[in-house]
Amino acid sequence: MPAVEEAAQNAALHSSLWARTAREQFDAPPLTRNHAVDLLVIGGGFTGTAAALEAARRGASVCLLEAETVGHGGSGRNVGLVNAGLWLPPDAVLKALGDKEGGQLVSVLGQGPQKVFSLIEREAIDCEPVRRGTLHLAHAAKGLADLRKRLRQGNRHGAPLSILDPAETARRTGSGAFLGALFDPRAGTIQPLAYCRGLARAATAHGAQVHEQSPVTALTRSNDTWCVVANGCTVRAGHVLIATNAYHFGFEEPCKPAYVAFNYCQFATVPIPPDMRRTILPGGEGCWDTAMVMSSIRIDGAGRLIVGGVGSLEVRGASVHHAWARRKLRALYPALADIAFEQAWSGRIAMTSDHIPKIVACGHNALACFGYSGRGIAPGTLFGTQAATALLDGDPGCLPLRPVDSHVERFAGARAGYYEFGAKLIHGLSARRRPV
Repeated sequence: MPAVEEAAQNAALHSSLWARTAREQFDAPPLTRNHAVDLLVIGGGFTGTAAALEAARRGASVCLLEAETVGHGGSGRNVGLVNAGLWLPPDAVLKALGDKEGGQLVSVLGQGPQKVFSLIEREAIDCEPVRRGTLHLAHAAKGLADLRKRLRQGNRHGAPLSILDPAETARRTGSGAFLGALFDPRAGTIQPLAYCRGLARAATAHGAQVHEQSPVTALTRSNDTWCVVANGCTVRAGHVLIATNAYHFGFEEPCKPAYVAFNYCQFATVPIPPDMRRTILPGGEGCWDTAMVMSSIRIDGAGRLIVGGVGSLEVRGASVHHAWARRKLRALYPALADIAFEQAWSGRIAMTSDHIPKIVACGHNALACFGYSGRGIAPGTLFGTQAATALLDGDPGCLPLRPVDSHVERFAGARAGYYEFGAKLIHGLSARRRPV
């Protein structure tokens, strides 16, 4: 194993490539005194920072508390694909929610990338935005059939999707490993941590108070006011948004997000030589495949190829995922067989059983948004923005989903272990066959 890869494998995986390369810098002091605000936001990921920005722009007083640093959790460990819609195809969303509510969610999330890229432009967020679409890659004949079904459903709901043949897919990806692809021109890629930091920066510029290293240890309600304790200080607020998603800890009442923890790891090469860069993802599309144990590929602003797959690098046996990433890269791009990986990291995803996000009403004037199941950037931005509006206006009708009183995930721990075991098994078995 090359020395760089061994160092990456043995490094403490509390950071990511995004933390090292983000041009947006942001830091905020810990909470050290009591506050009283209109809106309290707990969690500094996409949902929380988007909510704080929207509320501050509306003139509300806002306090955002982040236990670590802004973007520390899944938002800062994201692949960076700004996709429209959910992981589910539209008809499955309508089946789960009904035609009216499901249709509304499909429509709202179809506009998600536009919302993200408009915010980036409006707030001048320096996050390597590339809006040239995404490619859902068919790894096998069954996957191609699924993409054709998604094409029909998407087109029926107004999405401008198209199917690429094998030759065009090979031209766009630089790999002949796929049988075709579903192209979505609405989508794109960003540097996800820089985007999250940019939202936080913009929120503070509009007057929001942001405090990092301020883990919440209690959230209670008294005399029509919410009271939160963090760092021994108290923040009182008329409205509360819990936006901790898959990185919730410290308090369980009045609401603890219920989800199955689903891990995703990524491996970034050193920048690709310019002659190869001209043929490998030359358009800059972000990609993921149709395999049961999904994988992804994308290029960052410096020309690094980033290979991602299901699995955690923070558990025993993570070497299986490292070995898989090397084999995957060799299978897709033989010319890059020996290029070094310079960084590896993983993050936790909050997955729900039906793969539909949840908005839970935690009490009067309090909401929790979570469970994006791997589609955090656009849905998180939209849910946070609209949650802030709904809370401040007292109008839940503007939310993308009807709030529920509670949400339970049965056997969440066992299921999380099952998914990790399955990823290791599939990644291990790929050593004996062609890993695409």
